[in-house]
Amino acid sequence: MIGSMTASDRVETSQLMNGLDRVPGIIWSRGGTETEDLDVEAILCCRPEWVLVDELAHRNRPDAAARTRLEEVERLLKHGISVVTTVNVYELEGVQHTASQLTGIKAAEVLPGHVLEMADEVRLVDVTPEKLLSRVEQHKLRVDQHSSVVKEGNLSVLRELALRLVAEGVGESLIKLREEQGYTGPSRTGERILVSVQYHFNGSIYIRRGQQIARRLNGDLRIVTFVDPDRKRTKEEEAFRKAMIQLADKVGAKFEELPLRSRRMLPDQLVDYALRNGVTRIVMGHSKQSFIQELRQGSVVKEVLRKIRHVDLFLVADRADHDGERILPTKSLNTAGSSSLVEIKERHNRSIRGHFKLYIGAAPGVGKTYTMLREGNELLNSGLDVRIGLLETHGREETEAQTGQLPFIERKRIAYRGTELTEMDTEAIRREAPDVVLVDELAHTNVPGSRLRKRYEDVLEILEAGISVISTMNVQHLESLNDTVEHITGVKVRETVPDSILHLADEVQIVDVAPRALRKRMREGKIYALEKVDQALQHFFKEANLIALRELALRELADDVDERMEAWERNHSLRGPWRREEVIHVCVDAHEEAARLIRRGFRIAHRLKAVWYVNHVQFTDRGSSLHKEYEHRLDQLKLMTERLGGVFRVIQAGDRSQVPELLIQLANQDKATQIIAGQSRHHYRLMGSSRRRGVAHHLVRNARHIDLLIVAKDL
Repeated sequence: MIGSMTASDRVETSQLMNGLDRVPGIIWSRGGTETEDLDVEAILCCRPEWVLVDELAHRNRPDAAARTRLEEVERLLKHGISVVTTVNVYELEGVQHTASQLTGIKAAEVLPGHVLEMADEVRLVDVTPEKLLSRVEQHKLRVDQHSSVVKEGNLSVLRELALRLVAEGVGESLIKLREEQGYTGPSRTGERILVSVQYHFNGSIYIRRGQQIARRLNGDLRIVTFVDPDRKRTKEEEAFRKAMIQLADKVGAKFEELPLRSRRMLPDQLVDYALRNGVTRIVMGHSKQSFIQELRQGSVVKEVLRKIRHVDLFLVADRADHDGERILPTKSLNTAGSSSLVEIKERHNRSIRGHFKLYIGAAPGVGKTYTMLREGNELLNSGLDVRIGLLETHGREETEAQTGQLPFIERKRIAYRGTELTEMDTEAIRREAPDVVLVDELAHTNVPGSRLRKRYEDVLEILEAGISVISTMNVQHLESLNDTVEHITGVKVRETVPDSILHLADEVQIVDVAPRALRKRMREGKIYALEKVDQALQHFFKEANLIALRELALRELADDVDERMEAWERNHSLRGPWRREEVIHVCVDAHEEAARLIRRGFRIAHRLKAVWYVNHVQFTDRGSSLHKEYEHRLDQLKLMTERLGGVFRVIQAGDRSQVPELLIQLANQDKATQIIAGQSRHHYRLMGSSRRRGVAHHLVRNARHIDLLIVAKDL
């Protein structure tokens, strides 16, 4: 039953209302404008199971029994009536102030912060700024043309705020579920940065560096210090403590001071704190101890590295100790309006190629294909030539029905191992040249024998021919998230799409569905055949997996929105500008972990706008010789690096002992600001042989003038 519907004058909305009962509202005038309140008594008399209530942020007439619509909704819920309602992100307390500062938009009515917590299910209705502005131009949406809401930059800001708000809520529900199931450590869906400090002058540097990392990675920031409760602080320490607490408050970080009885207990307590609080990265300073001091007193850094699992360690360099300089953010010399030749060429290429829109989801069955087909029909009805280039309905009746009047371009038949398979006919699409072509499942690998190996390569050719493309993919197919998805679900996704394809898209839109609703669809047989349902629900479609993938998708799209705003105008980015020029070196061997390090290096470099290199040292000690498997592995790592936009380099060495020294020399030569290396496969032993300590151990000791990120083992 409809209790309130503000947009009932829109054609599409009125069509959806057909067949639904409606309780007439109470009409009254506010400042000469007609408005409508809920008739709660009439709804209660009808006793519907569900009632639809538009615009939750609504203030009632002065003489109404309830002051706000929220109070009326709460009354309906108490009477056992379920409610579906709507709200704009800038109408929520906690978001409204930020939205007003960034966009100038002020909500007429603000809802209290607990509203989203009240809801049993929260679903984000995502739309790109381009699509929304198109609706306004076509008079499908009544908005004041001079309103701040319809400015493209403001729409992007509001969109990112909405994505991050829902992602945080999803993340909190995941934390609760993981706690109930007894899991510890980070979920890997979002970043949580922990800065470990002591009360001395370097503490503020570490906090600032932690803040920069947290902002660029869109992560939470915590600061912790461990102190002897029986020892009285000096005046200098008290001054540093006061300054750090003020700085923590300024950067919005939680500051905790915890008791520590013995310095040797610090690594255990720090690691335990990190695991209990879901920390993904610990930030602390490089050790200032000499080799002899470490032998006598022990090394906090090396003990932390020996004990942590699933938590990265970031060691901040104090360059003032080495070369008299300390690198902090500086004002960029490039103006927001300046354009390089590369940027001008890129804009020209975009102007002649087709428009690329990508629907992304957290998992199969959220409705990506359905939404793509619906948009295709809308474009067809507007007079455009729209064709289906490739469609995979998987037998879903609702999806098949949504094809409507859309014509298909016949698939190409390919003979393979005595059978005949079909693939999208890219040549036919280019020959027929429709305005728009719909291409499902972007991550698909083509049948062996096809001219191109991956479907996204077909899409690139179609775009270059000036044909617009609408496509679909799930977040687990994004190449740089491959390890994160495997950690979450236990499933190694084989079909991936380079992150550059996501960044290439002119529009990226998420199709969001709550995990419980998705599992309900699964049980009803709307996603997979009924005989596969139980297995799916117990494995990939477990509630914890779906919650984590949903958070991952929301955060990934929020980051993408922010990247686009930053490209348009630096000041519009919610994360703020990154004005320090970074050069990142990723150090890899030829083992399985190398691919994970490369993907991690890419994600960090992309967030920091950094030049990045992948360095592999090749040696021939112990009489070993290069073999085909090793060469093939290096070729694969090189291809991955280049596909993600990095530079892969192979450096020659006489034996293993030269590896750390060569890596440090190369970093110095390139003026690298950060080295990324994997956690050693061997435990650290201060009196052990150098061969057993691994590269990370030597970098910790000898690369103290460079920021060093040690990526945790996956096991």
